[in-house]
Amino acid sequence: VANQDALVRFDYQEGQTEASSPPTKVTDLPSAINHHWTKALTISPDGRFLYVGIGSNSNITERGMEAEVDRALVWQIDAESGAYKPYATGLRNPTALAIQPGSGQLWAVVNERDELGEDLVPDYLTSVREGGFYGWPYSYWGQNIDDRVRPQDPEKVASAITPDYALGSHVAALGLDFSMPVMGGEFAEGVFIGEHGSWNRKNPVGYKVIFVPFSNGAPSGPPIDFVTGFRTDDGKTRGRPVGVTVDPRGALIVADDLANTVWRVTRTQ
Repeated sequence: VANQDALVRFDYQEGQTEASSPPTKVTDLPSAINHHWTKALTISPDGRFLYVGIGSNSNITERGMEAEVDRALVWQIDAESGAYKPYATGLRNPTALAIQPGSGQLWAVVNERDELGEDLVPDYLTSVREGGFYGWPYSYWGQNIDDRVRPQDPEKVASAITPDYALGSHVAALGLDFSMPVMGGEFAEGVFIGEHGSWNRKNPVGYKVIFVPFSNGAPSGPPIDFVTGFRTDDGKTRGRPVGVTVDPRGALIVADDLANTVWRVTRTQ
């Protein structure tokens, strides 16, 4: 479990429904200020490493770079020893992580910076390369410079990786998981993403779960609305999707933090 201040481990036996012992700390996580306090977590296929997403302590370093030490990145943590290292950097707020079946590639959804208007900057889905830098705070969507950031770092900007897939501005993507072939048809290969919804747009966006189709291991088409109805046409918000996961039988599980509900979505045919 990635808490806001520490990564902890619970003993677990198949079928167990409540903890039988206190947690064991694996390692502390950055928690000073905690502007972005949630921590995303996934595990490598062999169980050796844990990957934790740690968001920035500001929008664009307005608290100074000292507050951003060990922030806006993904840590790779040894599951046994708790030893860690930066795996990828420049990810403003990596809110969900998932391992791609087959390839073992790490993917993330990232919430980008604010206050550049309703149409900038797009949140995104991206593969996460070891040692890669993704722009924050100096640039966005690759090498588009954010002039508000001082001082700039042209060398870092030149190395910034362009993400794989734009999700739209301020959709607040908070959940990510890969589909399974058993889901069939157009949903056999791709990712489900929970979009919590915007707080800073005149015309709100998000408030749904989308499916991004993949082909040959990469995004291959426009998103498909998969679960909707969280926000009605008359502007009433009935729910806000957060975490998503696919269970072994091919159902999609969606956590809704407004309705305090966990939804299970299955095929009807």
